[in-house]
Parts: sequence; structure tokens; C-alpha cells
Amino acid sequence: MEAINLPDPCVIVLVGPGAAGKSTWAATHFPAATIVSSDQLRALVGAGQDDITASADAFALLDTVVAQRIKRRLTTVIDTLGLDADRRRIWREAARKAGLPCVAVAFDINADEARHRNRERDKRIPAEALTAQLRSWRSVRDALAGEGFDAVLEPEPVRVVAKQFVNAVSSAQRQRADPTGLRFGLHLTEFTFPTSNAAASIRDIARAAETAGFDAIYVMDHFRQIPLIGRPWEDFLESYTTLAYLAAHTERVRLGALVTGITYRNVGHLGKIVATLDVLSGGRAVCGLGLGWWKEEHDAYGWDFPPVSDRYALLEDALQTLPRLWGPGAKPFVGQRLNLPDTSCYPRPLQDHVPIIVGGSGERTLRLAAKYADAANVFGDAANVRAKAEFLRRHSDTVELTHLSTALIADNHADLTDIVERMRPRRWSTGRYAASVNAGTVDDHIGRFRELADAGAAEAIVRLPNLTDPAPIERIGRVIQSFR
Repeated sequence: MEAINLPDPCVIVLVGPGAAGKSTWAATHFPAATIVSSDQLRALVGAGQDDITASADAFALLDTVVAQRIKRRLTTVIDTLGLDADRRRIWREAARKAGLPCVAVAFDINADEARHRNRERDKRIPAEALTAQLRSWRSVRDALAGEGFDAVLEPEPVRVVAKQFVNAVSSAQRQRADPTGLRFGLHLTEFTFPTSNAAASIRDIARAAETAGFDAIYVMDHFRQIPLIGRPWEDFLESYTTLAYLAAHTERVRLGALVTGITYRNVGHLGKIVATLDVLSGGRAVCGLGLGWWKEEHDAYGWDFPPVSDRYALLEDALQTLPRLWGPGAKPFVGQRLNLPDTSCYPRPLQDHVPIIVGGSGERTLRLAAKYADAANVFGDAANVRAKAEFLRRHSDTVELTHLSTALIADNHADLTDIVERMRPRRWSTGRYAASVNAGTVDDHIGRFRELADAGAAEAIVRLPNLTDPAPIERIGRVIQSFR
């Protein structure tokens, strides 16, 4: 049976009489740390799980634990009878106040079956107590749908996933039934490898990416590792030197920097670099351009970091002059910030038109992309992509939208849980880290990328956070093939 996806974090309230299978179901589908069990807490504060005299203390502790977990925005499975309407209301209201979805799972069971299971237990529920629970269960079951839960589920297979994957099952099914196309680019952002042979590692990764079906390979244009990904003293290769090396070891993929900081190089020199890359790669260069944002890096290398308005003016100048450098003639260019007396560039690129991607999601940046570029690169979920695509369509009929995101991919949910736990920063919850890297299975990502394609993305550019060798590329290769 296909598992139902629930968003992480959320609150899950198990409701049903004793012996209905609540604890077994919870243990099957959730990590032990997410389950708050009245029986376990009764054992903690009393003589054992069946110590009825400890019930009041156990429930007081349960309420405290649940409240703290909700406050910390952690997925919480409340494993108790759940037959008390007031307690259910308190849990729903706490979840709603924290902005978390709250679902109930109703464990319906035949009275005879419940009594049979109870007789098989080492520690039985007193017969009169179980009879009372069974007697009240029907009215509780009928009331659940009207109590305000975000959903009332049967005890079917479930998975807690990052919210971007909640609808992935149906989206993946749609992709299989009615496929759509999507280009894929690999974004290389880290150059620290298990062995000291970085050249061999990058070569093997690039070749694996080409075999897997990637359409392009991009590198970040920085000179030290950025704070969002690693530490400043980690190994980090210069972008265009790396692209030239990749050109020598690949045959098909397009190659570019995503995106080139407009403040890092003289624009005329940049035109020469990209033209050379295009010639040596056999016509596979892509030119990514952006404002540049990291002041500390500029300061460290002694570069000026102009105000944002000046960087926008320089970016617009570059968008106009680079095609001149790559085209025939040598007419001078005088722009807002740029003055090139001679725009000759030999050899010219092999491509008649070198594609230009502008990075950034702001309206001013998107207008520049619509006016001068071939594509705009944006971040965010499918709703954000749809909004940016609609904005671009209002300003251009031809400009495409590319989308950059991280993708941590595993074969199945159990493997994914293990990888996330191993990779998450110590102070981060598993849910927070999984959401930040779009952690999902192969099928999850087929669904996510279908939603991005439907929203208007023409190319999905992907960073793989565990890319220290070619192994993760095989998994995303299966995603790519579903879009071919």
C-alpha cells in the first residue's frame, strides 16, 4: 500500500480503545524518539506500564512533554487512548498555536477481536476497563471528523516528510502516466573529498553526471567556501579553471558558473574567458551572471564592493556588451559603468549565441533577465517558481526559468532517515535539516520536480550535499530518466 505523506513537523494523535494496535502501528512507522506514550511514562514514574496508580502522574508528564515538543516544532506522536475529548482539544489547540498540522488516527476494532488480543497479552487490561473503552469508542469515532483535525486517518502506512514532498506521491504518479520534459544541471559547490586527489574525484563525478543524463554542470563562482555550505578554510577551486578542466573530461554537458559575480572580473576579460571556454569545450559554454553579494569575500581579496545600484548598472552593461564581444565587429561600448573602446574577441565562441542566465529573484533582476538574457535562475518552492514564471511571461515571450535547489536522495525511507540523522548538524532537528536539503526518496523527487516543471521551470539545477563520490549521482539519475 502506498504510504500517506504527512508534513514534518506535525502532531499525530492516536485514538482508539485498548488492544487496537496503536503502539504497534506507531513503532512501525515512527522513530521511537517521536512517540510520547502514556504506557512508557507510566513505567517511568510508577512500578511499570500497568501501574494504574501512576496514571495521573504519567498523564501530567505526557502533557508537559507534548507541550515542549510542540513548542520546539518537533513531530510528535501521542500514543495513548485518546478517548478524552478535552485532551484532544488541548493538543489540537497547542498544535494550531504553533502552526503545526494536527491529525488523528482512528483505530477501529471489533469488540471480540479487542478482547481476544487482550487475552493474549502478558499484562491484560482489566475486563471492565476494556468494556468501558469499547462502549465509548463508537461515539468518539463518530465525533472525530467534526472536531477540527486537519485529517482523520485510518491506521494505514504513513511517512512524515518535508512539506515540499506532501503531494509527491500523486505528482510522481502523474509524471509516470503523463510525462513532461525537464532539463537537469548538476551544481558543484564543495571540493573536499575523502581522498586528496581532487582532480580525479571531480573527473569521476563529472563523467558519472554525464552518464546519468545531466544536461549541464555548473560551479559556484566564489574563491572561498560560503557560510551556507561550509567553513571558509575548506578547499575551494576557482570556477573557470575548474570549468576548463571539466571541458577536457566531458563530451556533452553544458558548462558554466552559476552565477559569475559581476564585480570579480573586468567584463571584457570575462567575455574572453567565456569565449575560450566555449571554443575548448566544443561549443558548450553557458554564461551565468549575478550582482555578487558576499562583501567579506570582496574585502578579503581587495576588491571593491560597490553599492547595489552601481552593481545593477554594471550588470546591465555586461548583459549588453558580452554579446558584442562574442559577435562580429569591434564597435566600442559605453554604458552606465563600463567603457570598452574595442569589443573584438578572437577566437569567437563556437556557438552563434552563448546562453546567458541571470541569477536572482527580485523584480529588478527578473526585468533585466527578461530584457537581455536567455534564462533567470530562482530558488524556492513550486508556488514561488510559478509566481516568478508568470512575472517573466509578462515581460518576455522567450526567456526561460531555471531553478536551483539542494536534493538529498535515498533509495527508500529507512535509508533516508539514516542519512539525515548522520548528516544533520548537531543542533538541528532531523525535520529542520531534511527540509533544508530537500531530503526525499527517488519517488519523492520525481514528484517534486514534476511540480516545479508544472510551475514553469525549464531546468532543475541540483546540488547534492553528500556528493563526495559518484554514488549519489546514480540515484538522481533515476529521477532524471523519468523526465526523458
